[in-house]
Order: sequence, then structure tokens, then C-alpha cells
Amino acid sequence: MIPATNEPAREASGGLPPARRALAMLTVCLGVVLTSIDSVIANIALPAISTDLGVSAAATIWAVTSYQLAVTVCILPFAALGERLGYRRVYLAGLVVFTLASLGCATSHSLPVLVGFRALQGVGGACLVSVALALVRFIYPRERLGRGLGLYATMVASSMAAGPAVAALILSLAQWPWLFAVNVPTGIAALFVGLRALPATARSGPRPDPIAAVLNALALGLIVIGVDGLGLAASRPRALAEVAVGAAALIALILRERHRARPLLPVDLLAIRLFGLSSLTAVMSYAAALMAFVGLPFFLQTITAASDAAVGLLITPCPLGIVAGAQLTGRLSDRYPAGILASAGLLVLAMGAAALALLPVGAGTVDIVWRMALCGLGFGFFQTPNNRTLMTAGPPERSGAASGMLATCRLLGMSLGAACAAVLFSAAPEQAPRLAMWTTAAIALAAGSVSVTRLRG
Repeated sequence: MIPATNEPAREASGGLPPARRALAMLTVCLGVVLTSIDSVIANIALPAISTDLGVSAAATIWAVTSYQLAVTVCILPFAALGERLGYRRVYLAGLVVFTLASLGCATSHSLPVLVGFRALQGVGGACLVSVALALVRFIYPRERLGRGLGLYATMVASSMAAGPAVAALILSLAQWPWLFAVNVPTGIAALFVGLRALPATARSGPRPDPIAAVLNALALGLIVIGVDGLGLAASRPRALAEVAVGAAALIALILRERHRARPLLPVDLLAIRLFGLSSLTAVMSYAAALMAFVGLPFFLQTITAASDAAVGLLITPCPLGIVAGAQLTGRLSDRYPAGILASAGLLVLAMGAAALALLPVGAGTVDIVWRMALCGLGFGFFQTPNNRTLMTAGPPERSGAASGMLATCRLLGMSLGAACAAVLFSAAPEQAPRLAMWTTAAIALAAGSVSVTRLRG
């Protein structure tokens, strides 16, 4: 194991040596693959789980919800824990928990047991995503940080794009427990490499505040659950009540934390203009992206009458474009400000979504493919510079809070995007697919308008 003495100061300024840097990034990327694919494949397995365990389809949704809730409420507490104990320790602990929970999911013979292990998987996943970008900041020297963040964004996009195909392949060869069993060797490999390569970081920060942790869980948990329920008219009153209680808990958390040196909810970082604007840009951008991904299958079926498999192929250029855009801006973000790069990416995303919305019924494959690629390229172009700005706007010792806030912005944005799409499809089912494309373009333009204000000052 790499000793933890006298390394943090050197790594904070100069990163790791190239060979060790590659191994450390391999560990981070393996963790990204585990959490990103796992957030997708469980959805594909729900029908098989329902049949095999003899439960209703509605009940099996808890196998997905328990994971999402655990990740949501644990990200910021684990980010704070990373600052106190070291990001390396929290990340390695996350690998252990996620791997053991995956084994538990694979051996579950009842829905309650599966739901419990899925929640434990979410706890492990929260450990990983809460400090992953903080580790990247110490793995790479500052002048090459954009490349590391570009690689991270590429792995996220690639994993989520490959998730449905991986799940379909596994289910064609084996039963649903293997969807979780395959995580075990990957987790063990990541743990082995991480023990040898991940950098040690300085440990500081206050003792955990249990009251702040409870308020955080209530605020984010209820807001996410409530926003998800807004799309159904029958559950809307309850959803609004959940959002209201969550908002009240959030206000109480802010009031409790605003005078602390290192608050759980990083209000100290949000007070930094560049960090606050970048966080808002992230929430809006992920909302636009999720709106597009929810609406696209319905929209493409409306204008092409294609099969589900053909629609999946037509969507593929979008995640490929995200990968290309993230790689392209990896180097550029080390030289140019996010106010230029991210804003340009969001403008391209808006143009791509508007071009899709203008497609006539019966549009050809080529017309669809280049528009899909344009959307992906724009979103990929936005991600890396925005992530780099969020990770460097504050001091190095608050990297954990910045990493946790970035992951929280992504989750909130995706929840808002899904909720907006659900409301559209509930209010105007026939026009909703095309309206979703126009709404994506509008949100992306609004996010770009917020992003470009970062150039002032």
C-alpha cells in the first residue's frame, strides 16, 4: 500500500507521476462504470425481477427507487466525510460496500432483501460519486486537470450509453441476478488497483453534524421524490406537499449551516459567484438533457414509425457525440474559460434540439442522425469545462464539497427534467414528444445565458 506521509502537499500542486496517474484514473473510471451502468441496467431487469420473484411490476420499482434515494441523501454527507477522513479512504470504502451489496443483490430471493441490498448499493455508489472528482483534482496537475475531467465525463457518457445494451446482452445469456454479479470482479479489481495507486490527501474538516445530515436527507430526498411525482395528476397534491416539506428542510439546513466554516451543504462555495453560476448552469443543463432523453424515443417513433430497436440505434449518435465533445474540450478547458466553452456547447445543444423539433413526419435516417450527433456534441462540449470550473472555483481543501455539489446538481437537474417531461406527456400526450424537443432547446438556451455571465469579472 502507498504510504500516506508527506504526499498530499506535493500531489495538490503537481498531481501524480504519469504511471501512477494512469492507475489511479483506472480505479476512478472503474468506479464510474460500476455506478453509471448500475443506475441503468436495473430498469431493464424490472420485468424479469417481477416474474421471477412473483411480485407486481409496481412493487419492483422500489429496486430502482431505493438505490436512487440512497445515492441522493448520502452524497453531501460522504463528501464532507471525505474532507475529514481523506477522499481515498471514502472512495475505497465505497468500492467495498458497493461490491458486497452487488453480491447481496445477486443472491437475493425476495423483493424486500433485494431492495435492502439495492439501498446499500446506493450508499456505496454515493461514496464513489461524492469524492471521485475531488480525487481527479489531486491525480492530475492543475494545468492538465481538464484532460482528467474530460476522461471522467467520457466514461460517464459511455457507460450510460452502453448500459441498456450490456443489460440486454446479459439477460439474453443468463438470469437477472447476473446483472449484479458482474459487478463483483470489477469492484475487486478496482479495489486492488486503488489500494496501490489512489493519492493520499490532507485530512481536515469539522466533526459530522448529525442534525445537518438529517435535514439534508429530508430536503433532498423529499424534493426528489416530490418532483418525480409531479407528472401524475393523481399524485400531484401529495408531490407538492413533499416538495414543500423538503424546501422547508432545505431552508432550515441553510440557516443552520450558513455561519459554519465547512458546511455540509456548501453555502460557502455557493457564495462564490463563479461556483454558484456554474452550479445553476449544471442543474439547468442536466434538466435539458434528461428532458431530451425522455422525449426522444416517443418523438422518433412519431415521425418514423420505427421499432424500439431501430429507435435505439437512431439515438446512439447522441451519446457518441457526448463522448466526442467531452474528449475535445478536455484539453481546451485547461486553456479557455467555461464561460466561452460551456456556453458554446449549450448553444449547439439548443440548435440540435430545435433542429429535431422541426423534423417532418417521414424524415430520413441521415436527417435524424446528424441532429442527434449535434445534440450530443453540444452537451459533451459543455460538461468538461463546467466541471473543471466547479472543481477549481473553491480552495483545494473544499474539493470534496465541490465534488459532492456537482453530483447533487446532476441528480437534481435530471429529476427536474424527468418531471417536466412527465408533466408535458400528462397535459398534452399527442403534442408532447415535439414539445419536449422545443423545451429542451429553451432550457439549454437559458442555461447558456446563465453560463455566459461567468465571463463578467
